[in-house]
Amino acid sequence: MKNWLKSFLLVGLVAGGLAACSGETGGESSGESGESGDPSGEITVWGWNVAAESMELAVDGFKEQYPDVEVNVEDIGRLDVYEKLTVGLASGGNGLPDVVMVESDRLANYQNQFPDAIANLSELGYDEHADNFGEYKKSVTQNEDGEFFAAPWDVGPAGVFYRTDIFEEAGVNPEDIKTWDDYIEAGKTIQEATGTKMVPIDVAADDALYRMMLNQQGAFYFDEEGNIDVASEESQKAFDVIQRLHDEDLVLNNNGWDGVVSATVNGEVATVPFGVWYSGTIMDQAPDQSGNWDVFYLPAFEEGGNRAANLGGSDLVIPSSTDNESAAYAFVEYFTTEVDPQMKALKEKGIFPSLETTYEEDYFSQESEFFNNQPVFQLFADEVSDIPVANYTADYARAFDTMSDTQASILLDGTPIEEALQNAADKLESETGRSAN
Repeated sequence: MKNWLKSFLLVGLVAGGLAACSGETGGESSGESGESGDPSGEITVWGWNVAAESMELAVDGFKEQYPDVEVNVEDIGRLDVYEKLTVGLASGGNGLPDVVMVESDRLANYQNQFPDAIANLSELGYDEHADNFGEYKKSVTQNEDGEFFAAPWDVGPAGVFYRTDIFEEAGVNPEDIKTWDDYIEAGKTIQEATGTKMVPIDVAADDALYRMMLNQQGAFYFDEEGNIDVASEESQKAFDVIQRLHDEDLVLNNNGWDGVVSATVNGEVATVPFGVWYSGTIMDQAPDQSGNWDVFYLPAFEEGGNRAANLGGSDLVIPSSTDNESAAYAFVEYFTTEVDPQMKALKEKGIFPSLETTYEEDYFSQESEFFNNQPVFQLFADEVSDIPVANYTADYARAFDTMSDTQASILLDGTPIEEALQNAADKLESETGRSAN
């Protein structure tokens, strides 16, 4: 993942230069409509993997409302989406579709570089749906004026997936884990009793646990004004816990995504703190472990503290260059604000909706046989409204790279936390031109 982020950042910088040279900001959309005034014509939608499949599942329902619109969903792969989108926006919209899926942590980069090349959804009427989304999701899809430049789609409320059989063998009750201190003590007990590590971390390449810990404290790489905030008290608290986990030999230093999945399936770790979307991976990769998994909220930093955080999620944008803005908007609005396509995506593809009206569906309260007969989706749904906002900024990729290196510096090289964080802040200040707190 770290190499991908470097590539994305490089492409973005190159494309930014192309945009400056070309002076183009994207064509004005004409829109098409049938005799009744309803949208008509043909639109193309880009996505990848199960997200593209989820959008394809929505086409039939969409056409019942908009029979004159043809929708072509194209799965062109994650890396291709970002490369083609970046270059296309920079060249005035050349080669772009009518709708594009973008991960939430990438949105600010595009909105910052190409503000006029992405349609303003608020001007098209999307504000009427604002109350149906939590503050976190709105914070990543609205610009500084509170206008939607992206339509909120899936969200990643975080939790701790855990092996019930390993906990039982060690005599650890998950309900007793309220704080990160409790989590560390439970890990020590589990390791002594079973020899199992507590948590997988790709130490040199992914700071996912650190980001969740920041978010649950209401902090992030950058503060609300966009200043660099990695040397904050919250950041120090997060790395203090991670370092203690490492020092107690509770961390399994895995290699990338495949390493996390392998550790999960093979029982090398007792817990996996991750976004709700990881439930689908566990069920798909370890079907024989049905009933041996369950979930609890992230531990708090102090008794009674916030246990909600987000990891992952994506949204839909409409390039301003589209020739059929009305049809593109109709699809985006239908797909992100109607309950039926959201529930199909959840039930069939495991994509968790940010649309809060879906949480009233019976499906969320149903017990999951795989997850210890617990209503795990209700647990995640109840968390969404408590997720603090996060300011990703256009420099998210740089910060991710820097803080992953910082994590390795602390855990592998023994650099004191305060020194490592100050080094990171200085580096980001030099690279981004932003002020550091």
